[in-house]
Amino acid sequence: MDRNMPIEEYLAQGGVLTAPANCPPRYRAELLRLMASFVDSEMAAAAGFAERINDAPSIRGRIAAARIVLEKTAHAERVLGLMAEFGADMARYDAAHPWAARLPRDADLGAARHGGDMRLALFHYPLDGWVDAVVMHLLMGRAVGLQLAEYARASYRPLAEALGEIAPVEARHTELAADGVRSILARGGADAAQAALAYWVPRVGLSFGRGQSDRFARLAGWGLRHRPNAALAADWAAATAAEIRQMGLRWPDPDPDEPLSPLAPRAPTEPSR
Repeated sequence: MDRNMPIEEYLAQGGVLTAPANCPPRYRAELLRLMASFVDSEMAAAAGFAERINDAPSIRGRIAAARIVLEKTAHAERVLGLMAEFGADMARYDAAHPWAARLPRDADLGAARHGGDMRLALFHYPLDGWVDAVVMHLLMGRAVGLQLAEYARASYRPLAEALGEIAPVEARHTELAADGVRSILARGGADAAQAALAYWVPRVGLSFGRGQSDRFARLAGWGLRHRPNAALAADWAAATAAEIRQMGLRWPDPDPDEPLSPLAPRAPTEPSR
């Protein structure tokens, strides 16, 4: 790096940072916010799924669920270690925290943060039994795959490397969920799976955030983000809808009151004449 080059210009040109001491204050704050969101979401996801382990209809299902809980907690710990290098308060994670706490299922949370942690709003909703948990995990797993691919290119190299190694494990979790959905359908659970899709598709869609923002432009300029939320959400909806339909299920229609919502692929429009 040219010592006379402003750090913002260096990052905008694809530069990387490798240690907390190199990070300017605003970059540091956004990086910690990104890491805290990942850690808190992993902790909340693991806690919620742990409560569903004994709902699995088979020993194999219980083993898969237990593995997911263990590995998600380990992923949180790994990124938490990076946060500790910035002086983050580790006692908050060692002390009891209500990671399993949930709000009412009919709460309208949107994409905003709630409560005393940085989990995605999605993880404030309760899981309603095994089918609901497996469907939610498939949908969110596909979203996480896109988000990890985004953050594995982040300009803070230690985080990019950690998430690059975490991504294949999370992908395996998603494949376990896909296997779980197929098993549910084979046992005649199509109606329950369809109900779970109707509930979770809009909530997972909102986990990408809404549209473009000044914050995204800032993060992109620092190399912490690359693709807009809307592009990630559209890719998720198109690919996941195709997978769901291939299983013989219906992808829920988009909410007609939210014309800009990225919750499902739009039907093609008639060409102008």
